[in-house]
Amino acid sequence: MAAIIEVRDLAKTYEVGNEKIHALKNINFVVERGEFIAIMGQSGSGKSTLMNLLGCLDTPSEGKYFINGKEVSSLSEDELAYIRNKEIGFIFQVFHLLPRSTALHNVELPLIYSGIKKAARLDIASKALGTVELSDRMAHRPNELSGGQRQRVAIARALVNKPSLILADEPTGNLDSKTGEEIVGIFKGLHRQGNTIIMVTHNQELANFTQRIFYLKDGEIIREERSGRST
Repeated sequence: MAAIIEVRDLAKTYEVGNEKIHALKNINFVVERGEFIAIMGQSGSGKSTLMNLLGCLDTPSEGKYFINGKEVSSLSEDELAYIRNKEIGFIFQVFHLLPRSTALHNVELPLIYSGIKKAARLDIASKALGTVELSDRMAHRPNELSGGQRQRVAIARALVNKPSLILADEPTGNLDSKTGEEIVGIFKGLHRQGNTIIMVTHNQELANFTQRIFYLKDGEIIREERSGRST
């Protein structure tokens, strides 16, 4: 397997007045293609900051971050925008769906930004919704869907550009336990299909379905564990 992500001595510092807040420090790890990784830690441990850096939504104060062999800090804004749209699929705790648009239109949005023609967009988006078992809900708007169905739409949207990496931030955080288990099943299926997934979660049981777990505390990885229940 080839490494899809390599992080070397990554650090992120914020200045608040005269005070420096070290959100991340001394972060080092490698993620191989096809791995399923969980990042765990209490609120304020640095999980969201790390996800923002991995998603090219923010830049590190120190260190280097490589995705598919490219050092992120050396890329232009256009190159970063391309990576965010084509290389990375984002799944959030809040679904970020357009409320007046159908499930199908929400899923095809990244393809519009990629310049894909309409007929091809609809075909790809339809297949993505089929992957998450929502073929019968394509014409429904978010307010006509359950929380679990909305998250499925968000997952389908993250998949349409066939990204190298899926980043999921508390993907079951707003769902009841039964619906959360269904979403876990989808992630397990995506991993079996060869997708590389990094997931932030507070849920230890959910993390146990991944292959490796990084535990963050005060901005540092304090330990790494291999799960006994990987997919």
